Amino acid sequence: MVYAQHSRSRRSYSRVAASDLGGLFADLPWPDVNPALSCPTPARPAGRGYPDAVTPVLLSTTSAAFATAAALGYDGVEVMVWTDAVSQDAGALRGLSTHYRVPVRSVHAPCLLVTQRVWSPDPWERLRRAAALADALDAPTVVVHPPFSWQRDYARGFPMGLDRLQETYPRISFAVENMFPVRMAGRLFVPYSPGWDPTKAGFDAYTLDLSHCAAARNDALAMADTMGPAMAHVHLGDGTGEGRDEHLVPGRGNQPCAQLLESLAGRGYRGSIAVEVSTRKAASRAEREADLAEALAFARTHLAASSKVDA
Repeated sequence: MVYAQHSRSRRSYSRVAASDLGGLFADLPWPDVNPALSCPTPARPAGRGYPDAVTPVLLSTTSAAFATAAALGYDGVEVMVWTDAVSQDAGALRGLSTHYRVPVRSVHAPCLLVTQRVWSPDPWERLRRAAALADALDAPTVVVHPPFSWQRDYARGFPMGLDRLQETYPRISFAVENMFPVRMAGRLFVPYSPGWDPTKAGFDAYTLDLSHCAAARNDALAMADTMGPAMAHVHLGDGTGEGRDEHLVPGRGNQPCAQLLESLAGRGYRGSIAVEVSTRKAASRAEREADLAEALAFARTHLAASSKVDA
C-alpha cells in the first residue's frame, strides 16, 4: 500500500474534511508527475459494473493519493479506511473523487490491527459503516478480512452477519480476503478465525491477494481456481515467499502475477484489480511514482494479453 508516504497530505485533507466542503476542493493541487509515467486509461462505460469492458485497475490507498492515481492514469482507487478523517467521510471522498475525476471503486473496511478503533471498537459497526460508505460512493466492493482469533463473538456470527449485510446492500460484494499465518521463532501462528484461508469456510465473494499468497507460501493460481466465480476482487502485489507480507511491485517477486492476470478473461472475471504495493523504501517521490506507474503498466499489459487469448 502507499499510505505510509502521504502523511503530510493526509493532515491537510483532514482539515478540509472537518470544514464545509463546498468549493474547497477547487484549490487542491494537481501533482507535477512526469508525463512519461502516465498510462492512458482505456474508455469504459460508467456505473458499478464493467460489462464488455477491460478490467479496471485501481490504486489501493488512503485518501491522500487521489491526485497521484489521476496523474498516472489509474482507473480509480480503493480507499483504505484509516485513522485520517477523510478516509472515513463520504462527502470528503466524493469531493476528492469529483475534483480529480477518479472514482472510488472499492472500500477496504478498517479491520487491521491499527484500525480497530476507527469509527467504533465493535467490528460489526465498522463493517456496517464501511458498507454505507461504499454505497454512498457507488463502489461495488467492500474488502474485509476474516475475524481475528480473539474476536470470538464476531467470528461465530461472521457468516450470518455478512448475509444480513448482503441483504441490506444487495449491489455490494463483501469480498473476504485471503490472509497468511505469522511465523514467530520458527513456529506458525494463525491470528484469524477460523483460519487465514477463507475458502475453507466458504463465502459468497472473495478478494485474492497475491502478496498474501506469497506470505502463506500458497499457490495463488490454485486459490483462484478454488474461489472460482466467487473471486470478486484482486489485490495485485508480488512477494518472495519469505513468510512476510511484502507487497512488491508485480514482477519483482516469484508470484504468478502475470499468469493470473492473463487468466482472468478465461475465468469470466468481472471485478477490479487493485494495485497494492509498498513504496516505503522509495528514496524520492519520483521513485515512488515510477514504482506505481510500473505496477499499472504491468497490470494493463497482462490484462490485454488475457483479452487477446480469450478472443
